[in-house]
Amino acid sequence: MARTKSSSRWLKEHFVDTYVKKSWQDGYRSRAAYKLLEINERDQLLRPGMTVLDLGAAPGGWAQIASKILGDKGRVIATDILEMEPLPHVEFLQGDFREQSICNQLLKMLEGRPVGLVISDMAPNISGVTSVDQPRSIYLAELALDMARQVLMPGGDFLVKVFQGSGDEALRKQIQASFQKILVRKPKASRPQSREVYILARGFRP
Repeated sequence: MARTKSSSRWLKEHFVDTYVKKSWQDGYRSRAAYKLLEINERDQLLRPGMTVLDLGAAPGGWAQIASKILGDKGRVIATDILEMEPLPHVEFLQGDFREQSICNQLLKMLEGRPVGLVISDMAPNISGVTSVDQPRSIYLAELALDMARQVLMPGGDFLVKVFQGSGDEALRKQIQASFQKILVRKPKASRPQSREVYILARGFRP
């Protein structure tokens, strides 16, 4: 199948990207690792010994960072519909957590242990059509929020990617209803031309 102009342009930009090159050098699975690193440095989300749920984890950039910071006593439980190569100290479940059977497995893996942080770097398959991509982005963020509400301990935090545009204000209001405060982060590793931002919700209120 011939590549489209947009996909060829993306590939060209990807392989000259500073963070892509840096991820190869540092041994990280994706450039997304630096987004979580920067946010965590600023907001101190990850703490040794805590339990973290990573939604849409493949290829594992965020789970890789989280597991290193949490240490041997922490737990990272990750899930994705795609396969993910194993990571030390990361428990991975392949499947769609919208399905009740997968959701039940995730809850079983948690074993009732309080979750201090839910992270989601999920994004839809980009079509290039904003009217299609934007609702999909909001929908994925809403799914992540619903899961966070099920598993977070009181006072826990939630970090989710969303595209700026139609529906994002309504999403922020939904998140605000369950947390003490919300913040918006645009890490340097997020491409300037991208509409993606990260909503950080702190202080979960069951």
